[in-house]
Amino acid sequence: MGVCKYGETMSTQIIEQVETWLDSVVIGLNLCPFASKPKRLKQIHFDVYNGQDDKELLQSLYDAMVELDTLPAEKRETTLLIAPNLLQEFADYNQFLDDAQWVLERGGWEGIYQIASFHPHYQFAGTAQGDSENLTNCAPYPIFHLIREESLADILEKFPHAEDIPNTNILRMDALSEQEKRTLFPYLYH
Repeated sequence: MGVCKYGETMSTQIIEQVETWLDSVVIGLNLCPFASKPKRLKQIHFDVYNGQDDKELLQSLYDAMVELDTLPAEKRETTLLIAPNLLQEFADYNQFLDDAQWVLERGGWEGIYQIASFHPHYQFAGTAQGDSENLTNCAPYPIFHLIREESLADILEKFPHAEDIPNTNILRMDALSEQEKRTLFPYLYH
């Protein structure tokens, strides 16, 4: 499913946690109706950066995009780069996204890939910290999801009412009971 570059045992545990989140939240709640197919076909690559250096993380992000360039979508549709030891504060993560976008642009990948963002303390602009809509992008670790623009465009073209997905997801999060939230997002309650 994915290659661990740093600390095999710890990386395997981290990937298992992210896969559980992907299966139970993203796919299980149908937050992303496009995620189940690449998961089923084993086209999602999980990579863990266990270091603690922002510049090395940027290099790992660059390397992940280079790897995507070398593989067809049928083999690797998308990559989740997980950074468990960095950017624990959402403000730091959010600021780092500017650097990540710079890597994308500098590498000539603008319009080829996009970076979707996930974080344990995700907070959309204009929301309060505890607002349930933030749960749509809440993951066990800081994650940079590299998405192929061409694949996304093809899917969106075939998906009716794709523009309704964000609002539908907010309604799903609002409908969760407190116990369901504790079960799906245990890392928020420790």
